[in-house]
Amino acid sequence: MSVLMQDGTRCDYLLRALVTWIGAIAGLMLIIAGGLIPVGLFIPAAETNPIVINLPSTWQVPAVLVCALVSGPRSGMIASIAYMTIGLVQIPVLNGGGTFEYLNTPGFGYLLGFIPATWLTGRLAKQTGMSNFIRLTLSALAGLFCIQLFGILNLISGSLLERWPESLAELIFSYSLGPLPTQIALCTSAGILALILRGLLFIE
Repeated sequence: MSVLMQDGTRCDYLLRALVTWIGAIAGLMLIIAGGLIPVGLFIPAAETNPIVINLPSTWQVPAVLVCALVSGPRSGMIASIAYMTIGLVQIPVLNGGGTFEYLNTPGFGYLLGFIPATWLTGRLAKQTGMSNFIRLTLSALAGLFCIQLFGILNLISGSLLERWPESLAELIFSYSLGPLPTQIALCTSAGILALILRGLLFIE
């Protein structure tokens, strides 16, 4: 009897590990793809061709948040760490390039913020009663502000050390305040997409 229980526990552990890694790999692919897709505002016009206004963001942050909302904190963190790692070893998936020189850029803090953001968002998404668009969107917003916090802290420390020629106000506007309204709006899209995927995967 004890042997059967041990075998069952082992199988359950292996199944959970498999699901975690599948979620992480899928999340990594989603993050890479999201970083390549710019965000645009589509405005239909009656007499002319539709107008597309490019917005200062990509689908990368929503992709990170969807990964955590659907796959959970472990898969989200693994995907974020894998994305950061492959970007730092000369695979050009990061915004503006890659390699270890990216560590000295103003945007590195936001990239580093993916890790705690996926943990926080994933933990919130694992609470009971999360099959709800509003709650999923709020969880995504919590992850977004976690990313912003790490990014701004990096900008402040870098400015104090005079690592970049721009002023702190210019950096905060370029990297935080400028893209922030678009990213907040995209959190609603992340909530909708996560709700659909969780329903398809029977995640309560």
